Amino acid sequence: MENQIDFKTYLSSKKIDALKFRASEPELYEKLALVFAETHPASFTAQKLFLINPIRRKYQLSEEVEVAPSKPKMKFKPKMK
Repeated sequence: MENQIDFKTYLSSKKIDALKFRASEPELYEKLALVFAETHPASFTAQKLFLINPIRRKYQLSEEVEVAPSKPKMKFKPKMK
């Protein structure tokens, strides 16, 4: 069974910096990547939750603030009868 997303995308969705994690702990990264490839992402999260949380704290993804383009404010126009 093949996942819809890859392991790096999954890690970024969990706010984990995949590059820092892979560089610091390559054995654990590869082991988790193999398990992830064989299971559904939701099942992987349920199985490895107690590993994911400490990894998230250790290798936090630096959040880039995306600025959404502002929409022009619509003014209310009353209807005259």
